[in-house]
Amino acid sequence: MSRLSAIAAILAFVIAAALSAVVATVAAVRIEDRSTEAVEFAMREEGLDWVRVAADGLQVELTGVAPDEAARFRAISRAGAVVDADRVIDALEVAEADRIAPPEFTLEMLRNGDGISLIGLIPDEVGREAVADGIDDIRAGVEVANMVETASYPTPEGWDAAMAFGLRALRELPRSQISVFANRVEVTAVSESIEERARFERVLNRAVPEGVEVILDISAPRPVITPFTLRFVRQLDGAEFEACSADTEAARGRILRAAREAGLTGPDDCAIGIGVPSPQWAAAVETGLDALTALGAGTLTFSDADVTLIAAEGTSQGLFDRVVGELDADLPDVFSLHGVLPETPDSNDEGPPNFVATRSPEGYVQLRGRLPDDQDEAAVYAYARAMLGRDDTYLATRTDDALPDGWTVRVLAGLEALALLHNGSLTVEPGLVTVRGNTGSRTARSDLSRLLSEKLGEAQNFEIQVSYQELLDPEANIPTPEECVAEIQAILTETKITFEPGSVEITETAGAILDRVAEILPNCRHARMEIGGHTDSQGREEMNLGLSQSRADAVLNGLMAREVLVSNLTAQGYGETQPIDTNETEEGRERNRRIEFRLLAGGVPSSQREEAAADAAAETADAAPAEEEPDE
Repeated sequence: MSRLSAIAAILAFVIAAALSAVVATVAAVRIEDRSTEAVEFAMREEGLDWVRVAADGLQVELTGVAPDEAARFRAISRAGAVVDADRVIDALEVAEADRIAPPEFTLEMLRNGDGISLIGLIPDEVGREAVADGIDDIRAGVEVANMVETASYPTPEGWDAAMAFGLRALRELPRSQISVFANRVEVTAVSESIEERARFERVLNRAVPEGVEVILDISAPRPVITPFTLRFVRQLDGAEFEACSADTEAARGRILRAAREAGLTGPDDCAIGIGVPSPQWAAAVETGLDALTALGAGTLTFSDADVTLIAAEGTSQGLFDRVVGELDADLPDVFSLHGVLPETPDSNDEGPPNFVATRSPEGYVQLRGRLPDDQDEAAVYAYARAMLGRDDTYLATRTDDALPDGWTVRVLAGLEALALLHNGSLTVEPGLVTVRGNTGSRTARSDLSRLLSEKLGEAQNFEIQVSYQELLDPEANIPTPEECVAEIQAILTETKITFEPGSVEITETAGAILDRVAEILPNCRHARMEIGGHTDSQGREEMNLGLSQSRADAVLNGLMAREVLVSNLTAQGYGETQPIDTNETEEGRERNRRIEFRLLAGGVPSSQREEAAADAAAETADAAPAEEEPDE
């Protein structure tokens, strides 16, 4: 071979080798790219975006930090499904596991007559014995099951205060379940009475630590009373309950006050229970006691919704008809009245004939007494329904053909007059037509005088006893005196007016309360109220009396400073003479130190006093013939 041929062969070999190397490199790069793309696509499909893929020849290297071992295994398995598993190089790391979150600390405490149970998980820094030590004063002689566990984690913020309050609640409540959490305590308990429940709530509410949410659920179970019964006997020398039931503390108070006004001389006990036939039980009893008082003597019985009013022997027929008619009209819908007038032996005197129509504040109309015949009875009934109320008119009259001439005309005229009143009564007698009632119109008396003069004629005698009441005047729209006092007392119940020890100065907190009271008083100038100052029994009696008077005066002066007209207000100090709780405990003394607003005996509108006087005069007229008075 010549030298040139040898050189050409060598060059051809070198060139071929170079071309092979280039082709191999290009092929290897292409394989790497395809492997990388395929594995990266698979990682994205699995949501493993944290995996980084790199190829080195035929090998595929996986790098990155897996959130946990399971994620790492899933990445390797997925890559091995795309390329040969032998080609996959695992360079993945696994993140360190997060620190385990602390548990939720809770403490459940149960207390009843059988013992005390403690269960839950509390911080190790507090310790199991701290719980037991917190109930040392109630654990003596009582079986305590302490199943509390501890955990070595930091005490959460608010736990100490919450647990201290929970232990306080457990000591106060003999039958309770208390759940303690960080910054929250839930209390479920049962008390023996409504009064005890109020005391528990008062004591615990004052002890609530700042930053701790407290949920109180304290119940006061009441007995089931069936039938729901009240029986009141009134005689000329006194009155007493033979049975008394009420559905709430407020209802009991209303019933007992009405009974005292009706002459109660016996025990003033009234059981509170469930089973009341109507939420208006107290209102119905008050109405019944008023009716019994109007009769003078007799018996009032409530048995669920059945009401029986039995008059004393010798009660006049006219008085009985009027009282029973008004009571039947005034009782709430659910109650049914049965009136009984015992016959008087050897007596046929029923009094002068009369016709009585009553209209209650709710719009119920009662027609009782005598009418000439059935035709007149139908006419009167139709006219009353048209004038006074189509659906709420009740007819209970009887016919008497011996009535005076013009009787029906006078009845119809009286019914038209009664239609002008909010509530009231009409009485038609042989020589007199009497209209009594309440109205919200200032011109009602003159309007009625014109109407009756025109309808009856000048020769007929009539009497008008009508009272204007601002409460019924749509233009006045003012609250009742009772509503005024209740609204003020609601503010004082929510936040007491307090003074610094031995001081009579109005504090900033007390001033904020007076600001709220001052907003109410302008609409209550018709209500005469007393500002009563009261103290506990600490210190000398004379000093307490003077201090209470000074504080009541300070409240009155504070209202004057807020530009409130106080002519209807008086300030009276009572010292320690009217406690509402025991003075043997700090809680009781705290309740006794108070400012109260109450309605004075003369704190009702003059219109209501006139109405009461008119009713008293009417009762006297039923008992004896009345002298004629000039027309109004």
